[in-house]
Amino acid sequence: MSEVKLSAQLRDTFGKGSARQARRDAMVPGVIYGHGQTPKHVNVEAHGLQLALRTPNVLLSLDIAGDGTELVIPKAVQKHPLKRSISHVDFLIVKKGEKVTVDVAIVTEGDLAAGGNMLETLQNTISVEAEATHIPTEVTVSIAGLEAGATIHAKDLVLPAGTVLAVDGDIAVLQVVAPQAEEPAAEAAEGTEA
Repeated sequence: MSEVKLSAQLRDTFGKGSARQARRDAMVPGVIYGHGQTPKHVNVEAHGLQLALRTPNVLLSLDIAGDGTELVIPKAVQKHPLKRSISHVDFLIVKKGEKVTVDVAIVTEGDLAAGGNMLETLQNTISVEAEATHIPTEVTVSIAGLEAGATIHAKDLVLPAGTVLAVDGDIAVLQVVAPQAEEPAAEAAEGTEA
């Protein structure tokens, strides 16, 4: 995954007033932490950050005015409940070659076997450990031709090279269930007895 470059600036004022001012100035307040360093409080350009965060676990190169560059991944993103705009971001410092644990989306492909079976998603994401500069955006699993009763476990997922599971391999991720049989005769009888 290539890194996205964003500009940022250190901030020395804190609290609601300063955060609101940053958002009025098209910036998002955030904090950078990790690797035993003192946390850095920054303001990051809002539009570029909004676009970058469309990619899960995006690798960001923050060019901090007067303080160099930090390679980070977003760890916690807070959004306004109504506007859905980003109100604050926690960034985790990463180094090239370092392994990080992240949640990756599980995406299905293919069609189930005929018969009206339904796919039940038990896990939308899966925790994996990957090199910080090669974090997968998603894990794809084929459900083509699966019959009722089939279960896909975490250990059945095909992960990209250099990526390993960070959870128990026996966790069920997806399962195929048969359609529920309806009892129309019993429902009709209940309706006529009144």
